[in-house]
Amino acid sequence: MSRQWVLLRGLVRQKKHWERFPELLQQAFPEDSVHLIDLPGNGSLCDRPSPISIRDMAEAARTQMGLLNAPAPYFLLSISMGGMVAIEWMHRHRSEIEGAVIINSSLRDVGSFKDRLRSENYPAILKHLLLDRDPISREKLVLDISSNLYPHKEALAKKWATYASTHPTNKKNAVRQLLAAARYRAPKRIPHNNVLLLNSAHDRLVSAICSERLAKQCQWPLRTHPTAGHDLPLDDGPWIIDQIKDWFSSND
Repeated sequence: MSRQWVLLRGLVRQKKHWERFPELLQQAFPEDSVHLIDLPGNGSLCDRPSPISIRDMAEAARTQMGLLNAPAPYFLLSISMGGMVAIEWMHRHRSEIEGAVIINSSLRDVGSFKDRLRSENYPAILKHLLLDRDPISREKLVLDISSNLYPHKEALAKKWATYASTHPTNKKNAVRQLLAAARYRAPKRIPHNNVLLLNSAHDRLVSAICSERLAKQCQWPLRTHPTAGHDLPLDDGPWIIDQIKDWFSSND
């Protein structure tokens, strides 16, 4: 049975930041279709205002899938703020979703502010969002915080700087996304039963405890990478594929 995958990135990131991961996913499941979309304010939609609620981001994602003429049900794969969008989508339109894989995400109910955005990164995040005008320096900072294992950060920072130059997320949209993510609470009922959580034990942006609490609260399986950083698809995409395959096998 083929699946319709929808990949959702996080705060001030665009679909190009998945890098090679969509190719790995497609190679692993050649019968499936893989769709990459941007949230308003980022990437190809950088000229649009970012919604100030996760609910509106989920509706924007649904609209984009409608424009692509890709029929539901969908299988969502998301990271960070994209995980919040996935949860809200499942909560409000459960019948449209076959299942989901959520990576290194957090909700207001499962982590304190310092768990959801580690306090040692406050100065760097402030600099990234509001002060630093040099795109290469900005992307180096992002990679230093979000990646533990990627070996070619200097070259990738230059590549990501070109993304920021051609499709920039403006400061106002960055703040709107941050506010939406900070305010998002988990639904009162479990939004879906077919969900796999993945996290990184050494995530230096979001505490691993957020995924642990979410797994306990929703009774979702959780698998933890021992060394990767917040951007787990960048640090170890093959590990993610292995976890998904094993999860599918156990469900079967």
